[in-house]
Amino acid sequence: MAMRGDAAGPAVALPTDPGPEMGAAASRLDPARARVRRLPDPKPLTRHGPARITAMCNQKGGVGKTTSTINLGAALVEYGRRVLLIDLDPQGALSVGLGVPAQALERTVYNALMERHTTLADVRVPTDVPGLDLVPSNIDLSAAEVQLVSEVAREQTLLRAIADVRHDYDHVLIDCQPSLGLLTVNALTAAQGVIIPLECEFFSLRGVALLVDTIEKVKERLNPDLEISGILATMYDARTVHCREVFSRVVEAFGDTVFQTVIGRTVRFPETTVAGQPITTWAPTSSGAAAYRDLAKEVLAL
Repeated sequence: MAMRGDAAGPAVALPTDPGPEMGAAASRLDPARARVRRLPDPKPLTRHGPARITAMCNQKGGVGKTTSTINLGAALVEYGRRVLLIDLDPQGALSVGLGVPAQALERTVYNALMERHTTLADVRVPTDVPGLDLVPSNIDLSAAEVQLVSEVAREQTLLRAIADVRHDYDHVLIDCQPSLGLLTVNALTAAQGVIIPLECEFFSLRGVALLVDTIEKVKERLNPDLEISGILATMYDARTVHCREVFSRVVEAFGDTVFQTVIGRTVRFPETTVAGQPITTWAPTSSGAAAYRDLAKEVLAL
């Protein structure tokens, strides 16, 4: 037994190795823990490419989309994959989170989308993580939403751009903006799978139905190969009843589509944004890093 106490009260006894009875009780209290199963290690690759394209999408902001894009990409690299991250948000949060000064760059994803002779290979930049490349974005991209309206086959613009670099990577992750506009439709048209980061909070849950409806429309009209890869619970705190109840409702509604990996709240994630690094390199032994490695295993098993 270990003892823990503080100035607010007496020390209480904590088991250092909970037995099966206590583990079962914890599982009943924490629906996320009850779903945990051992994940197999990914098999090494014998060759690279063509990439599987995944859109990280949720029209609600602040749900951990960008954080998940960065850290899932870095975790996939740890398993020997080559990964390209595409920042499709004019706010450029993905670029900032990787320490890339996108506002000072002459060419970004905007140029690759709107200029006929500029490719993603021309605008991609390496990150501090070997094997992880970035197509940066800045406020210029906000003009693309308007300019694309008059383009022929405007929904396929990003798909055509990715075709030039797809064989260089094993995974392409697209960080979408928090809206269901034309840029997001471009990402869904280019993607084979969609990961929906979902904050374990009631109002986030309400918006998922609208997003799923949009995904179904894109699948029906533009991209018949599009599937929901999984719903990722983020900012999870098992100590709150509300968080546990929202997670239970998500699992009840979507079943096995919900990843067993959940991303808990931790102060480490804001620290990584300031540092401009993924959590897998900034705090490699943290619970957040372990969670994204588990998520990478699930993604590779799809």
